[in-house]
Amino acid sequence: MDIKSIDQYRYFLKDSVRLMIDFHQTDQSRGVTPPSIEKPVPEDCTTVDLVPVNKLENIPDIDLVKAIAQRKSRRKFLNQPLSLDELSFLLWTTQGIRKQVNEATAYRTVPSAGCRHSFETYLCVLNVSGLEKGMYRYLPVEHQLLFQHTEENLEELIVEAALGQPFFGKATVSFIWTTIPYRMEWRYDIAAHKVIAIDAGHVCQNLYLACEAINAGTCAVAAYNQSLMDKLLKIDGDEEFTIYMAPVGKV
Repeated sequence: MDIKSIDQYRYFLKDSVRLMIDFHQTDQSRGVTPPSIEKPVPEDCTTVDLVPVNKLENIPDIDLVKAIAQRKSRRKFLNQPLSLDELSFLLWTTQGIRKQVNEATAYRTVPSAGCRHSFETYLCVLNVSGLEKGMYRYLPVEHQLLFQHTEENLEELIVEAALGQPFFGKATVSFIWTTIPYRMEWRYDIAAHKVIAIDAGHVCQNLYLACEAINAGTCAVAAYNQSLMDKLLKIDGDEEFTIYMAPVGKV
């Protein structure tokens, strides 16, 4: 092992970096306008209304202890579609907004360091009732889906971008989370990146537990081809890039 590199990457997991930062000089402290909680929505785009959480139907109650006890990574999925109600439920539980304070701050269904919420949620939809196969982005403020684009052989493309992991091509939908680091850097400077990684875990754990309520399964995946996945999402790979993934399907 390269001990020097090991030490370097272990340092990333520590909070020693915080002692190196003059928090009076962060963009937040200098009065720079905070970044928005959601990427802009293009004009003349196609959006799909999702089902509000208070109008969801056929989402059974599940005991929290039971959901936690049953939670496990699942990579084999049935050839059954997810309903729009079920997808709406999964999106709300992972990145839904409980209360919006202003354009830069919102309280969501998951915790985030400093309430910064650096993530965007993209979906590779392969088998969801009422939705065209394709790539979508979740709009948490509007609780809508923004249709991005579709591709021929989308199943093959998502599998290739996921380093050949075949269960992505058999999922009903794959959640792909990107990060816009500046949302967190605006407040925490170079201490932002560790907490972005921690926040990703909060989001995916909610997905695991929510899947247990609808007879679905998921598997957290952090191994993928960075450039191919960012290309599939049509993002720049610098100011925004893929950080975590999870295929979902009925089990």
